[in-house]
Amino acid sequence: MMKRYDAIKRIVESIDDELIISNIGFPSRELFGIKDRKNTFYMSGSMGMATPIALGLSLALEERNDNRKVIVIDGDGSLLMNFGELVTVFAQNPKNLIIALIDNEAYGSTGSQETYTSKINLSNIARSIGFKEVYYIDAKNNVEDIDMQEYINKKEPVFLHIKVNPGNSDAPIIDLSPSEIKNRFMKQIHES
Repeated sequence: MMKRYDAIKRIVESIDDELIISNIGFPSRELFGIKDRKNTFYMSGSMGMATPIALGLSLALEERNDNRKVIVIDGDGSLLMNFGELVTVFAQNPKNLIIALIDNEAYGSTGSQETYTSKINLSNIARSIGFKEVYYIDAKNNVEDIDMQEYINKKEPVFLHIKVNPGNSDAPIIDLSPSEIKNRFMKQIHES
């Protein structure tokens, strides 16, 4: 029974130096526990804002002709909280953004209350907005199909919908302050 932790681990194993913006709460804690990287921005306290932050970063990198990819690890609960973000991403059309949406049909960081994604298909919604690069991976039993290298060279925003089982791991608390996270991430962006 594959959970969000397994999907995040597989994402990290299949990338190189791409920049990551991570959703709040347990997703960030799990990512931190799997592999802390200076080019990862761990969200704290802004539910529904991981993808908008990743979009802003993507556009800023494109403006300065920086070809690095930005991967946002987001969740179904956060996406449902800020649905307008998909419309904005589509309208801005960043060529370097991958939305890795991990859908566990639950608000994992607040007690695993059920979301409505057991009743709606987020891939269909992304397609209806106009996304051309939409991929669905059923990772409930196997995360091996998650290979980020398959999506790195796409020239349009990618919506990668990864379905997993609900549940949190025993992830460590991130021992960095929000300022430390931001400062080392900004330094990494400007030095590379």
